[in-house]
Amino acid sequence: MSFIELGIEKGLISFDSEKKYITYTFQNKKRNWSNPEEQVQAETFCKLVLEYGYPVNHIKQYESVKMGSSEKEADLIVYSDDTFTKPHIVVECKKADVSELEFKEAVKQAFSYAHALAGTTKFIWVTKGNKEEFYRFNKEKDSKEPIANIPYYGDEDAQKYRFAKGGFYKDRVQGKDVTVKAAELKPITEAELTRLFKQAHDALWAGGELNPSQAFDELDKVVFCKIWDERYTRKGEPYHFQVLDEHPENLKARILALYDKGKEKDKEVFNKPLDLTAERIKTVVEYFQGISLSDTDLDSKGKAFETFLGTYFRGDFGQYFTPRNVVQFAVDVLPMTNESKVLDTSCGSGGFLLYCLDKVRKQADTLFDLTNPKEAIEHYNHWHSFAEENLFGIEINDQISRVAKMNMIIHDDGHTNVICFDGLFPIDYIAKTTGNKGFAADSFDCIVTNPPFGSIAKQSEKSYMKFDKATAPYYDFGLKEINWIDKQLKPNHPLTGRENQSTEILFIEQCYKFLKEGGYLAVVIPDGILTNSSLAYVRESIEEKFRIVAVVSLPQTAFTHTGAGVKSSVLFLKKHTYETTQQIKKVKLKLQDQLATERRLTAQIEQWDKEKKAIQKQLKAKEKAQATIDFEEISGVTESQIEELNERISNFKEELEEHYQTRKQNELPDYPIFMGIAEAIGYDATGKTIPQNDLADMTDELKRFIEAIEKGTDSFFV
Repeated sequence: MSFIELGIEKGLISFDSEKKYITYTFQNKKRNWSNPEEQVQAETFCKLVLEYGYPVNHIKQYESVKMGSSEKEADLIVYSDDTFTKPHIVVECKKADVSELEFKEAVKQAFSYAHALAGTTKFIWVTKGNKEEFYRFNKEKDSKEPIANIPYYGDEDAQKYRFAKGGFYKDRVQGKDVTVKAAELKPITEAELTRLFKQAHDALWAGGELNPSQAFDELDKVVFCKIWDERYTRKGEPYHFQVLDEHPENLKARILALYDKGKEKDKEVFNKPLDLTAERIKTVVEYFQGISLSDTDLDSKGKAFETFLGTYFRGDFGQYFTPRNVVQFAVDVLPMTNESKVLDTSCGSGGFLLYCLDKVRKQADTLFDLTNPKEAIEHYNHWHSFAEENLFGIEINDQISRVAKMNMIIHDDGHTNVICFDGLFPIDYIAKTTGNKGFAADSFDCIVTNPPFGSIAKQSEKSYMKFDKATAPYYDFGLKEINWIDKQLKPNHPLTGRENQSTEILFIEQCYKFLKEGGYLAVVIPDGILTNSSLAYVRESIEEKFRIVAVVSLPQTAFTHTGAGVKSSVLFLKKHTYETTQQIKKVKLKLQDQLATERRLTAQIEQWDKEKKAIQKQLKAKEKAQATIDFEEISGVTESQIEELNERISNFKEELEEHYQTRKQNELPDYPIFMGIAEAIGYDATGKTIPQNDLADMTDELKRFIEAIEKGTDSFFV
């Protein structure tokens, strides 16, 4: 329950029926609730009474303070008595979204109030709700001494620690062990957490010393320390991640110690030192110290982080983000359980992985009763073992891979098997280089991915594209394709390597290598792979290696708000057994041989080639003799005759190809394919949410379709 809700319950405040105005009961003051600063002040007032224990009749709000020849209004003044003669604490409130510079001005304002009041003022509290600073004040010495907190009512001075796990900590006072009251961390809403991420990030880079990218990296590291501190601080111990009555360098040393401990356990998360000044670390800690990321609702903190990521990475890094509804659709329809081994070969910020984790966690919700302690443990083990042992991701960009790991950590884990690597390297090399043997060929049950579109892998740059006649190539798609007709005409034609290949095409083959037989691939691909005649060889290979389960067309605007406008689809494939693939190839080869024989392919092409050579010979003779127009008319030999023969050959091959495709459809096993067209996916071209989401409408239908396949309603070569 929030302090505002508690304040209403205790009769400290009340609202009108439309919640336009708040009334402070003791002072009988009515204020405009729509004012953001009023909302912070109301919460602070309730905290003074309900958390710190100050009597309501010791607190004055909107108190006039004489400042030289003028008067200004202090937000809150806490007095030592109920006669309001001895000011004790001055409180200055600002709305939550003020900048760091404005917050510093608020601190100055609070001190000016303290100077203007009687010399009994001892403490100053400046807050904007999501960030607070406390000071010990001495008018005679004109001191500005930062402290961890204001004192609780009845205490002479502030305690050493403000936050402790369990709401208390053990301390030794005057030679005795005592239990000291402290505040426990509190969960936070999605909106508040989103704002907190943004403001902390802005505070790091706004000064210009760090660029936004560096600030994001460093913020990630400090948040990692926060999560580590929450998880491993024991009950009855103060948290390390908080501002105390100390020099900022001492705080920095404490945060660096947390960071080093975290790196020791999670070596794959950050490989670079935390590089922030003590003051900047203090700024971030001030934002995050009072909240509990562990207790914040999983969806809320996940969406908050995702919203912040989307805001930050929109533009240059937009390609790393697949729209949420596309991700959810692809994951929801796959037959995935906690025992499934799952991979994203181009995981970006981890969107697909997070939805896979969420799917398994929701499955656990249906299997176990969380009110039963024993089943609660089983529930945790159900999804957590999946996150730790079965969830894998590869991301080539170092910064984005760290974001993915942090994204998983914020979602309560699953970062262990996220690696920074080029996902197109040979699988054995990936496993050997990273030391993670989980990246094994023929081992994954499900792959969900959105590989980068339009990127090119060049033979001159990528070792996995190198062509060596002495060894088998790693990628078949790294070879120049040879049409089956040309293979019939030149059966001994040597293989040659491509100069380059689109990475999205290579990723399809790599996913095939990663999948176990019967495993599923859900991949976002550009529509050109499905339609371009030049990519027929890709479709032929897919047909041999996979059962085509579904093709779901996405709207042209699906990726527009991320800066990409390529028309795309989600392709669902199920890996054939080796025997099935070989049987398909066998059927195709037999059919090709039959057609070549029936149509006298070799003889016919040789005849036309012979005619072309004869004409070319005559044309050369004419050119050599510098023949006249009369000779040309007599000979009847023209260049157009060669063009006619070339056209005849081309038409013959096209007709033969059409016959092949028709007869292939009849001779290969027939099976249904789920075809869907999503005209809208819940977002418009700008990324704004809209009500229509065709993917949601077809999710259950495609899920049932896949379930039918899993039950064996379709069979191959039986």
